[in-house]
Amino acid sequence: MGEIRNFKSGNQGEPPPHGVMPRRLAAIIVGDIASYSRLMQADEEGTHVRVKRIERDLITPSIVEHHGTLVKTTGDGFIAIFDSPVEAVRCSIVIQQNLVGRNASLPKHSRIEYRIGVNLGDVIVEPDDVYGDGVNIATRIEGIAEPGQVYISGAIYEQIKHKVVCGYESLGDRKVKNITDPVRVYRVLPDADAIGRTRGRRESVLLFLLITALLVIAGYVLWYVLAQHRGRVGQQAAAPPIAAPSASPPQSVPSVPSPTVPAPQAAPAASPLPTTMPSPAASPSPASAPSQPAATPVREPEMIAIRGGSFAMGSNDDPTERPIHQVAVKPFSIGKYPVTVQEWNECAAAKACGFTATGKDDAPVTNVSWTDAQQYAAYLAQATKKPYRLPSEAEWEYAARGGTQSKYWWGDKLQPGMAGCKDCGDLAAEQPAKVGSFRPNPFGLYDMGGGVDQWVNDCWHRTYQGAPGDGSAWSGGDCSSHVLRSGSWKNDSRYVRPSNRDGYDTNVRYPTHGFRVALSP
Repeated sequence: MGEIRNFKSGNQGEPPPHGVMPRRLAAIIVGDIASYSRLMQADEEGTHVRVKRIERDLITPSIVEHHGTLVKTTGDGFIAIFDSPVEAVRCSIVIQQNLVGRNASLPKHSRIEYRIGVNLGDVIVEPDDVYGDGVNIATRIEGIAEPGQVYISGAIYEQIKHKVVCGYESLGDRKVKNITDPVRVYRVLPDADAIGRTRGRRESVLLFLLITALLVIAGYVLWYVLAQHRGRVGQQAAAPPIAAPSASPPQSVPSVPSPTVPAPQAAPAASPLPTTMPSPAASPSPASAPSQPAATPVREPEMIAIRGGSFAMGSNDDPTERPIHQVAVKPFSIGKYPVTVQEWNECAAAKACGFTATGKDDAPVTNVSWTDAQQYAAYLAQATKKPYRLPSEAEWEYAARGGTQSKYWWGDKLQPGMAGCKDCGDLAAEQPAKVGSFRPNPFGLYDMGGGVDQWVNDCWHRTYQGAPGDGSAWSGGDCSSHVLRSGSWKNDSRYVRPSNRDGYDTNVRYPTHGFRVALSP
């Protein structure tokens, strides 16, 4: 067993009054490494080092980032508590998807994979541990989870089902050890469309089997019909040779025009048509197939040239937006709109982007990770030979302000018809509006606030202390998270402010995340 790290919860570990056990309602995460004993047996020291590194670099920062408390680690697992069920589930998703990236290059038998269970319950809190049925249920749910999966209780599901945009697959009521009542369990699918795809796969398998059976039957019927037809044709073809001996005049007729017989036989052999017709079909068609995409121009996003200048970046509205600092931005161009579904899917069709997006062509693409956005920018740069990239955080805010220094680009008070957010007006909905649905800012840019969260190039830093002043992307430090700007249609109006900023895991796709591209001169 590895060392146990204790993290105090409550009032700095002060003992409660005699006879009083502090209790609280909490969302509990219990994580455990699958096949830990086998991994330790194969490489004890190496596995221990890897687990400690995952705890230090991934698990602990993710829990802190989502406002939770790591209660303890247990060598092969951990327990954490959260005030918010939403943050507990989001944290679990981040941990699992980060581990996918870490394990991608490793063989299956060497991967460190966690099972995670999440429950909401009333627990007893001590300085270095938590107790109660709430913890026991989370532990039992973790025990039935599959490696790499997040399972949640019905209590958690009821709290988050309309708040975390995920897919959920009900696994029914499960009887768990030492718990009287069955527990309803759900499997979390981080991609909101994943549950539909899961059901779709099942339906596709049944449909495939049905079609296969029908094809087999149809094939057999066709074979039988053709066999019968060939038999009749064979019988008819066999009849003339039987009658041939009695037809002596026709035998002498071919000997008369025999000079003309070789002519029609030689024509097909000498004619270039039989040999040249298959040749174009066989060789030029593969050669012409790849040449067509190359000949088709790539659809480039509409860009707006930004002259550049100096501005005061940040605000005092939130600690992450401080200190306000002066930044000089060089000239650049930035997308007039966020990248759309149609633009993204052209990249996907070229096998340069990792998935095919759903939605209307003129809607902003969503469910994009920072890594996905970089793939699209690289695709554009390679296809057009232009230096496309993600904008820096300073460039984005400079462009979003449109030359203003007010709370919003249009002033200090919220106005309808200016942005797409939860409390921004009539166009707020269950999905982002098509790009360009709201008024442009003074630079002619649309949706620079609301619509979709937008990735920028910078690594996430909690404040601007030490940020570059030349408008370049801030790449130093821990880049496991990157910066998001704009806020989305699911956020309230405070996220629409040009100074608003947030960070999210680099490799995690989330249904409100999109992006726009920039272009160096």
